[in-house]
Amino acid sequence: MTRSSIPEQIRRVAEHALRAAETLLPEWLPDGARQGREWVARNIARGDRRAGSFGVSLDTGRWNDFADDSAHGGDLVSLLAYLQGCGQLEAAQAIDRRLALGVIGASGSAIALPQESEAERLAREIRQDEQRERLEQRHRAVAIEAAQLWELGRPADPRHPYLQAKDVAPYNLRQLRGGRLLVPLCLDGRLVNLQFIDGQGAKRFLAGGRVTGTYSPLGRVEGRCRLFVCEGWATGATLHAHTGCAVVCAMNAGNLATVAMSMRARHGEDVELVIAGDDDRQSPGNPGRAAANRAALKADALVVYPEWPADAPLELSDFNDLHLWRAHKYKEQRS
Repeated sequence: MTRSSIPEQIRRVAEHALRAAETLLPEWLPDGARQGREWVARNIARGDRRAGSFGVSLDTGRWNDFADDSAHGGDLVSLLAYLQGCGQLEAAQAIDRRLALGVIGASGSAIALPQESEAERLAREIRQDEQRERLEQRHRAVAIEAAQLWELGRPADPRHPYLQAKDVAPYNLRQLRGGRLLVPLCLDGRLVNLQFIDGQGAKRFLAGGRVTGTYSPLGRVEGRCRLFVCEGWATGATLHAHTGCAVVCAMNAGNLATVAMSMRARHGEDVELVIAGDDDRQSPGNPGRAAANRAALKADALVVYPEWPADAPLELSDFNDLHLWRAHKYKEQRS
């Protein structure tokens, strides 16, 4: 591999990382929370006690610590390098492995990394073990909190503004006294996290909870059947209502492949696995289709997309969008 190819591969990894930002950032900065289009967290690299000054843009990947003029960067590769105290090539390799991209070293040539001393290697491994243990502890604590909140919730009101806006039934959702919907996120059948949805449709997960590999189930997988895997919960509710089939909602495009592969491992060939992909026709590279195609390939699954009528607006992207548009057209024709 030539030296000139390394920056290009790092750039490509950064592009993929940005598409999976909502999966990666909760793992790297588990005490953070989404605020609008930014992930705001403690700066773990300098031992922050409170979140507020450190933020990462979900749209561009740019990050900045307003309390430290030297702490800033333009993409998620540089962010991981900063958080882990490593070089950008090493950070890009870590992201490449995490997302199973196959970008770094794709030509078959080995990348020569600077040799680290035995003491440096041991220190790095200890640091990584400590980070993993802190993350696991946080995941366990959030799972307990999720179970407690779930018990406090009551069956969701079908008249909730979000459910009415999406024209879907509440199914297995619950609702807190303040009106927020609770969407259960499971791992191997166990509740481990929650997604909150307010009346305006704003969504967030429990801060620090596990997101990667989790899913929200609709319906039961019984015997030989069809099982859909999709992104958002409203899309899953629409699919379940129209097909009667079981659905698992991966919550975001970056999680589709992981969830699909776990469903394949769990149910084997007893299920006809179908990825119901988003069709992001107005987004460069159509990330919804790209993620769905990757998931289908990795999980040996079929893949389907909404079939758009010629007059369907381009901003529509998923099966719930198509359902709502058709319902609106029907009402217009009846009036």
